[in-house]
Amino acid sequence: MANIYTPQQQRFLLIASLIVIAGFILYGLSGYISAFLGAGILYVVFRPWFTVLAIKRNWNRSLVTSILILFSVVVIIMPFLTLSLLLIDRIQYYSQHTQDILNLVKKAEELTGYKITSQQNIQALLRQGGTYASRLLPSLAGGALDFIVILGLMLFTMYFMFVQQESFQKGLQKYLPFKRDTQKELGESLKNNVNANVLGQALVSLVQGVLTGLTLWIFGVPDSLFWGTVAFFMAFIPVLGTPIVWGPAGLIQLSQGNTGQGAGILIVGAVVIINIDNLLRIMLARRMGDIHPLITLAGIVLGVPIFGILGLVVGPLLLSYFIVLIQVFERENKKQEKEVAVAEERVEEAAERKK
Repeated sequence: MANIYTPQQQRFLLIASLIVIAGFILYGLSGYISAFLGAGILYVVFRPWFTVLAIKRNWNRSLVTSILILFSVVVIIMPFLTLSLLLIDRIQYYSQHTQDILNLVKKAEELTGYKITSQQNIQALLRQGGTYASRLLPSLAGGALDFIVILGLMLFTMYFMFVQQESFQKGLQKYLPFKRDTQKELGESLKNNVNANVLGQALVSLVQGVLTGLTLWIFGVPDSLFWGTVAFFMAFIPVLGTPIVWGPAGLIQLSQGNTGQGAGILIVGAVVIINIDNLLRIMLARRMGDIHPLITLAGIVLGVPIFGILGLVVGPLLLSYFIVLIQVFERENKKQEKEVAVAEERVEEAAERKK
């Protein structure tokens, strides 16, 4: 029996069916998208190690991948989770005990002579901040089962990305709707973003967080471990970063009459902590990819509300991909215009020859 659809209609319906099914799949996996993003990020981070051990030295792939997974859990995931839980715990504490923050705000107002905002607004902001932090950072208390599923799915995906690396890469090359040169540009952009915003930025943030915590501890600021943890996360934000932490701490010390401690915090922050940031960025930019601070800042603002803590990497990556695709579009247009111009010249030459 003949089909009632023409070949063109069949092609259109096939594409429409693929889009609808893909929509259902994405909707069903939307709560676990961070697992696949995390697996991709870890794949880029550990790929050089995998290449050396499994490809060049011909070690067993499953063994190498298992070692990398264990390393990522012990060295990356667990410390980061511990920092996140510490930060969430303290933010929730301050959101429930707002008087401590209100006292600090009052002292800042006395020092500057300006009224910052009402106590009711500060209390509301603190409560909202506690709720937002709980959503943004991984929390075992908020959803242990979801966290375990996401972590397991991420490591499971990462395992097969390494063990079946050739099939994975061929699949990307086959199904991505880009030319091979464009795919290489996107891959290079991914590598630069992950290196700059994961490896490089994490190292810079760790150094700044440790220095900030030690500085506050040396000059007698209470809860210096908590504020050092806050500084670690704040250091991911270009321009603002750690001054959000040590700046108010120094001013509060000054407002309390502790001139030596306050001046010491501000001097160490302005001379050491900020310049350590600049120095490390210059050293790491050549090795780990140089991403413009504006792309990083705009990407964080874009990515964090959508992807949570992974938005620190995914947001700048999306902007970088957008820029790469715009450049590819511009290059292809110029190439097409050049080909059209050459074709027109040939037509004109042929017409002149006939005359």
